Amino acid sequence: MNLNSIKMTSNILVQMVEIPKGRIELRDDRTKEKWAVEIEPFLLYKFPITQDIYFEITNENPSTFKGDLLPVETITFKEAVIFCNKISAQFNLTPCYLIQDKNEEIIFEKTANGFRLPTEAEWEYACKAGTTGIRYGELNDIAWYKDNSENKTHNVGQKTPNAWGLYDMLGNVWEWCSDLYDTEVYGSYRIFRGGGFCDIERSVMATTRRRSHPLKFKIDDLGFRIAKNK
Repeated sequence: MNLNSIKMTSNILVQMVEIPKGRIELRDDRTKEKWAVEIEPFLLYKFPITQDIYFEITNENPSTFKGDLLPVETITFKEAVIFCNKISAQFNLTPCYLIQDKNEEIIFEKTANGFRLPTEAEWEYACKAGTTGIRYGELNDIAWYKDNSENKTHNVGQKTPNAWGLYDMLGNVWEWCSDLYDTEVYGSYRIFRGGGFCDIERSVMATTRRRSHPLKFKIDDLGFRIAKNK
């Protein structure tokens, strides 16, 4: 992988992978409920957003581990969607998020043509890339996790991609998704997926779900990647 090709924001669209139409079944471990989601074709960035791209758009880099091609981390959900809106504006696209600072509400307009976070159904469907197991390959080959990461993030694109050409879907950093987790119990908490560099093997799976506060929670193994309607 020539990482120089991902260092410019102007290359974002070139590095988006077209994800085909399909269907995925999700599960809520609290309620034991299962439900199927029909996935329409969409675009997903090949990599977690890197620090150089984040800085180019926001003029900020909150990451604990520093490096242009390291995934940006220590990012709240709100900061991730602000980035999505800013990069949408740069491409003259309609923003996908309405951020109401007065009541701290974030409204997701999924039909807008701008950049956004994937839904968790889109994320899991894209992560599995047509496979049916908990991972799309041998863990050490596809992911940075507790046993091989040396307790730090690594440049994106170093591990084997999945069958659809997506890198670091598992390990390195968790990735925020657009969805609310469980409004009945957790209110405004949002979902993140994929596992991080400090997680043990059983946490780094395509089906693992985590959640936290969209405005307050940030940690050094949590970042994001962007999606876009086709």
